[in-house]
Amino acid sequence: MTSRTRTLLPLVAAATALTLSACATAPGPEIPGTGQCHDEGLGWAVGKVADQPTMRRLLLESGTGLINPIGPETITSRDRRTDRLRVFIDKDNIITAARCE
Repeated sequence: MTSRTRTLLPLVAAATALTLSACATAPGPEIPGTGQCHDEGLGWAVGKVADQPTMRRLLLESGTGLINPIGPETITSRDRRTDRLRVFIDKDNIITAARCE
C-alpha cells in the first residue's frame, strides 16, 4: 500500500460514513393524518384525467401514505394494504376507479 493510498483511505471512509448517515437521518414525506387509506367520497375523480393535480388531491383526500396508479396493462398483486390507494386509469388516461386496496 502506498503512502497516498494510506492517506486517502481514511478520507474515503469518512466521506462514505457521512453520506450514509445523512441518508439515514433524512426525513420522509409528511402524510396528513394516520396514513390509512379512506376511499369514501373519492367518486368525484371517476371520469377525470389522471393528471398531477388530480392525483395529488386524491392522495390528500384519502389520507393514504401511498398512491398506486394502475394502467390498463398493469399487472397487480392481490395483497391488501391499508395505507394504499389504487387509482385505476384507462388507455386514455381517464380515472375509472379509486379504491383502498
